[in-house]
Amino acid sequence: MSEPRTIPSRPRDRLFAAVTLVLAVLLLPAAFVRRPGRARELACRWALRLRFPAENLTGLTDGALAAFTAARTEALWRHRQLIGLTSGYREPLIQQRMFDEEVRRSGSPAAARMLVLPPAESNHVKGIALDVRPHEGARWLEEHGARYDLYRMYENEWWHFEYRPDCGGTPPRRRPHPGAGYAWCWPDHVSSGRQVPIASVTKVMTATAAKLARQAMSSRSKSDPPWKIGSVPVLALITEKSVTWTRSTRPAAISARSSVRLPYELQQFT
Repeated sequence: MSEPRTIPSRPRDRLFAAVTLVLAVLLLPAAFVRRPGRARELACRWALRLRFPAENLTGLTDGALAAFTAARTEALWRHRQLIGLTSGYREPLIQQRMFDEEVRRSGSPAAARMLVLPPAESNHVKGIALDVRPHEGARWLEEHGARYDLYRMYENEWWHFEYRPDCGGTPPRRRPHPGAGYAWCWPDHVSSGRQVPIASVTKVMTATAAKLARQAMSSRSKSDPPWKIGSVPVLALITEKSVTWTRSTRPAAISARSSVRLPYELQQFT
């Protein structure tokens, strides 16, 4: 179930935010001595460490850590909002234990996947997922996080954000829960930031493969190898498991990270 649009903030949270901001201001001179060019960021980090002493940023990718640090620095200084990390990187064994416990609690793997993913699918294991708090901080990140490539991913988890630089500032389609089908977010120069479900990708690839096959039969010479399409501007770089599409006018239009499962209709070209 999705959370209400507005959850009233507690007086305690407002008090903590005010105290943390005062601490950051008091720590500014010391931070300036340590790092003159990044004093506000360092003072923010020190103040938030006092507010959220149990948080652990270890294991996040360099990009995710830099984005999260920059985002919550802006949140504190510009909007007086605190953003703490409840859970970031998780070791595979810990993620597996969480999944197994949820399977026992909910009764089935399918039900468990609505809340916890196995290690092979969890972005916590990859170091790009962040569970944040409090709710006001998560709301701020939901509104402003795209500037830092941080996006809320699930309807049923207001606290879960992921570092997705491949989205180019366009929020990916939010899924109802972690176990729902994945939606790709392609780079702007491919699809103007549109999110393309994997089913749509397969349909496009299948239709394109059929068109290529027809054109190949009519345009290539008998001496050409079966993968040469003559003057067709689209080139399929195919392996047994994945396909990466490029165009002569758009090199690397879809990068290797956007590779998808090779459909049956394309296997004839391998």
